[in-house]
Amino acid sequence: MTMDVSQYLEIFIDETKEHLQNLNTQILELEQDPESENTINEIFRAAHSLKGMAGTMGYKRMQTLTHDMENVFSEVRTGNIKVKANMIDILFQCLDALEEYLDNIQSNQDEGTNDNEPLIKALNDILNSKGEAAPESETSESAPEPAAKSSSGNGTEDKAQWKQMRIESAERVVMEEAVKQGKHVFGVTVYVQEACILKAARAFLVFKAVEELGEIIMSNPSTQDIEDEKFQSSFSLLIITDADLEKVLTAIKNVSEIEDAVGAAVTGADYPETEEQPEPAEQEKPSQEETPGTEMKPVVQQEEKKDTKKTQQTSSKPVVSKTVRVDIEKLDVLMNLVSELIIAKNSLVSASVGEKSNNPAFNEQIEYLESVTTNLHESVMKVRMVPIESVLQKFPRMIRDLTKKLNKKMELYMTGEETELDRTVVDEIGDPLMHLLRNSADHGIESAEERRRRGKPETGSIFLDAYQQGNNVIIEVRDDGNGIDVEAVRQKAIERGTVTPDQAAAMSDKDVIGLLFRPSFSTAKQVTDVSGRGVGLDVVKSKIEALSGEVEVKTKLGEGSTFIIRLPLTLAIIQALMVEVGGEKYAISLASIEIIENIKASEIKYVESKEVINLRGSVIPLVRLNEILDIASTRGEDDDLVVVIVKKGDKLAGLVIDNLIGQQEIVIKPLGKYINKCRIISGATILGDGDVALILDANTLI
Repeated sequence: MTMDVSQYLEIFIDETKEHLQNLNTQILELEQDPESENTINEIFRAAHSLKGMAGTMGYKRMQTLTHDMENVFSEVRTGNIKVKANMIDILFQCLDALEEYLDNIQSNQDEGTNDNEPLIKALNDILNSKGEAAPESETSESAPEPAAKSSSGNGTEDKAQWKQMRIESAERVVMEEAVKQGKHVFGVTVYVQEACILKAARAFLVFKAVEELGEIIMSNPSTQDIEDEKFQSSFSLLIITDADLEKVLTAIKNVSEIEDAVGAAVTGADYPETEEQPEPAEQEKPSQEETPGTEMKPVVQQEEKKDTKKTQQTSSKPVVSKTVRVDIEKLDVLMNLVSELIIAKNSLVSASVGEKSNNPAFNEQIEYLESVTTNLHESVMKVRMVPIESVLQKFPRMIRDLTKKLNKKMELYMTGEETELDRTVVDEIGDPLMHLLRNSADHGIESAEERRRRGKPETGSIFLDAYQQGNNVIIEVRDDGNGIDVEAVRQKAIERGTVTPDQAAAMSDKDVIGLLFRPSFSTAKQVTDVSGRGVGLDVVKSKIEALSGEVEVKTKLGEGSTFIIRLPLTLAIIQALMVEVGGEKYAISLASIEIIENIKASEIKYVESKEVINLRGSVIPLVRLNEILDIASTRGEDDDLVVVIVKKGDKLAGLVIDNLIGQQEIVIKPLGKYINKCRIISGATILGDGDVALILDANTLI
């Protein structure tokens, strides 16, 4: 059996991330309810699984740390240790250490050299101070061991499934020859723990341990099935070796997450020829006096001797997983192929329009192709969509740590964790949300004393809400803290020379708040490891805009602030309005368009020397795209204007175009790093006739 443990590295990393996040969540819950048995059991199982996985992959430091965590919770489960505040702190430090190991493994497949001895000592100190109930606990924990470790006898006879293996003539000859040479032939059944995740990897390590002592001549299931993990929780081996049985069984049991291994010596007399085996339906249950193992027994007949747990293991059908892990790069390739298909479809549609086909069957097939490509696009997008829960789960721990670090009382409330976003967006949204939450905790929430003076509850509230709105996902971060002191920001901007006093006086409150998103702008009175370096909101703005999103701020002094993030569901394929300016084609995302209006030239007014229109009571500034793009308009000065009203937050602007072409599904192609300085252009698309059209960023234009 040839297997390479490194092939499981990606699975190991993914599973470890899930277990660490689960531990993070469960330990937070344990802090709130130290007596919760379900939470304690869940932490024990997660630590146990992590220990086994790390051991299988050969990460000894990680295995040692999780083993000691498991030991602590083994005692917590039995009631010998009570959960206290200092234990929670130590457990979170252990999680940070495990995160460090995982980061190292992701970087260079090595866990590093940090033994984390202080943490190991802290965990052992918890164990050593558990009280006088320990011996009883140890006895109860280890009670099943004698039966599990014995190689024969009544305690394990019903677990010896190797006796059901059918021996062919060739194997019989090899066995007989080995016995003549003075070697031992052993039949062994190996049981893998139910909670084991990488069963095939455990089996590989068992094979490796056995082959150091002898030769495996047969396995059940086959080695290929074992490698493909086509077995439940046990497999059997026939082994030829010079070593004694105890040594073989000990070597097997030393493999992590092996629950048990049983076996006995085998001779040819124990196994009649395969042809002599009666069919299962013809077999009769042997009497009590018959010697076990003298004939081939089907598994179902042995179930009466086994407990319920083992019966399930041997008789139940394997559970087929309905999910599969797919590398995001493979999904990117699939998305690119769908994109090319849509471009080809657009080209075909364009050609059919140009030919003005009167063939109903051809037109029907074109419509069918459009329907199929649209459905295919939607299906691929759904595959790429993941809940933002994976990002949000780490924030309760962060707020807990900030509560202690800032000496404030805060609670985080989250809703909409099930809201889905494109995987590429989810991967990038974590940092902006982290900065906004830290901003709320440090700048927003007041001290308990200050909140008491203002008649507020001592514990401040931070809210993180996510929900879908049309083709966008909205994420709001709000708090009931101090709010933004607009005048303080205005004065800080003047002090820093960001604006002149005259400019500051003329700025609206929203414009002043916008200064907070400038690089290196901070209102913190001192620099700490939480804030004050002026990098938080700048990162938020740049990241969100890079994702074709926008940030809006609402605040009221003394009552709190709300940061609203709007993100597109996807960054690859969008519905767009195709327009013409100066004879060139451009695309505007439908998600940002409110309405399209025909405006007479006489209706244009001027405010501060800038063109505006009054549309149903709203004063909307005009943006002449031909001037922005530096191209000549095809319309005369006195002609009516075609105006596309676009919206960013609560701001509106009218984009003046020459002609409308129509709605179209387009594929966004990035411009590349050499021409990414023009912020009003967010990308390009290939049209059906092969022309390239630039995509206008309405947010930047506003």
